[in-house]
Amino acid sequence: MTTAATGDLAADNDPSDHQPHWLSDEQQCIWRNWLAASSRVPARLGQQLQQDSGLSLQDYEVLVTLDEARNSSCRITQLAGMLEWERSRMSHHLTRMQKRGLIRRGACPDDGRAQLVELTDVGRAALENAAPGHVRAVRSVLFEALSDDDAAELGRITALISAHLDAQECP
Repeated sequence: MTTAATGDLAADNDPSDHQPHWLSDEQQCIWRNWLAASSRVPARLGQQLQQDSGLSLQDYEVLVTLDEARNSSCRITQLAGMLEWERSRMSHHLTRMQKRGLIRRGACPDDGRAQLVELTDVGRAALENAAPGHVRAVRSVLFEALSDDDAAELGRITALISAHLDAQECP
């Protein structure tokens, strides 16, 4: 008897038989650990940012991305693409950030149909204030659990996964 939750079906299924190709026990364990870590790490980092600076992790992502952009600004659609957010989510989030003075929006000078989002002085100050505590939290939550070799392996593995996802996006 096989269940979707445990993946007890033998891993050597014939792909043509339309049966699910279940994860092995080891793969299942890795997958569940990945799910737990990929939920808990951002949650912990978000808690730290909120407590220390009043920023959400999403605010921080937007501020960092704008800070690193040429002239500290970019088109909203470009920003949404870089962060892999849907356009409506980006628009709503930017509205909240704009109300707090962290960013400003305006027409794109070379394309009147496009909107530009720009980091404000208030946003830059908020980022500079939040960054030291955020870096300490990243070290505490992620890197203190890893040896230098583990960190290098994690970097190699996450780069492989990213490259694989990028390859799947291209036709």
